[in-house]
Amino acid sequence: MTQEQAGAGAQPDTRRGDTGGRRVLEVDALRGFALGGIALANILVMSGTFGPTAVDPARSGADLVAHWLVTALVETKFYLLFSFLFGYSFTLQMESARRAGAAFVPRMLRRLAGLLLLGAAHMALLYNGDILTMYAVLGLVLLVARKAPAERLWRAARWFFAVPLVLLLLVGLLVAATFTPDPSAAADAAREAARLADGIRGDAGDVIAANLATWPDALGALLLAGGSVIAAFLVGCGAGKRQLLTGGVVAPDRLRRTRALGLAVGVPGGLLMAAGTVAPLPERWELLCFALGMAAAPALTAAYVSALMLWFGTPRGARVAALLAPAGRMALTNYLSQSLVMALVFTGYGLALYGRVGAAVAVAVGLALYAAQLFLSSRLLRRFAQGPVEWVLRTVTLGRPPRRSGHTSGTP
Repeated sequence: MTQEQAGAGAQPDTRRGDTGGRRVLEVDALRGFALGGIALANILVMSGTFGPTAVDPARSGADLVAHWLVTALVETKFYLLFSFLFGYSFTLQMESARRAGAAFVPRMLRRLAGLLLLGAAHMALLYNGDILTMYAVLGLVLLVARKAPAERLWRAARWFFAVPLVLLLLVGLLVAATFTPDPSAAADAAREAARLADGIRGDAGDVIAANLATWPDALGALLLAGGSVIAAFLVGCGAGKRQLLTGGVVAPDRLRRTRALGLAVGVPGGLLMAAGTVAPLPERWELLCFALGMAAAPALTAAYVSALMLWFGTPRGARVAALLAPAGRMALTNYLSQSLVMALVFTGYGLALYGRVGAAVAVAVGLALYAAQLFLSSRLLRRFAQGPVEWVLRTVTLGRPPRRSGHTSGTP
């Protein structure tokens, strides 16, 4: 469904073999929705209220509720949604290259190289939890699998998701069965958290040094989350080949069943993850509960997508989609600007509030930032065809500055 069709309430012709070079409103709107979850997940880390090196100030009841809800309903689910949409947009990139008569592989390699450079700068300067570098590396899997039919992609996705998850579950079970509290390890963790906090609250050089010191953790994140990210890439790519996010392709009854099943599986899994990683379960259950939460995360992500696709088909939902879509059109700019604003609030670049506020305040800041991005994105795109970082990445992708056009479907 194009933006013009959505505004007019027209039903799209889903029999077309491609999107005709137009933006796909549903993809942009889902990406805009995902940005909100990314902001909430990232701000808990950037504020020092979440993660293995969190300062963890004394928490009020509101802090505990905020942290608990973000963990249960947001953590891992929105990164899967972002990864799914990356895979979906990969097919739009292929279609864009086909229409232009350009070789797709060199285009995509340039794009992935651009993402890698952006991600490395992002990880060094602003946020050590960057996902762009992971996408740049794991995106090579999509290039290898680009000609595979949707069914084969979906079968491969199950293996990429299941094998690392089973190993993580086994490790979680082993830890739960053999766990013994280690006061010295807890003391070491507290010292490391304090050292990191001092660096993040320091001057610009200290902030960069603190970020660079965590780069080895990026390899651990790649090993821990890489399988699920690749799986989401492949599912999204298969969905793109089938144009499943084009309005009307998937029957409403099927979307309703997916929503119901996803909520039935995903919500309990999210609650269990929060119980084990936030409260009230003891530390021995943390890894196992996290693994079980990861196992259920795709179900909740699918429920979110199904619920939104159903809602976007209603008059009120169409208005919400139109509100979300501009932020999704410039998702890369918004993702990086989220980190910039958070860095100005929580690091020595600005207010240096790292570890000095609770989760409730952090979540409130994240929601305010997201609301501002929704407002500003729509206004910026009234004057420009795309966001500034999108323009840079597209220039790298094409090997030349892009022609002025705001409707290229292959611009994720």
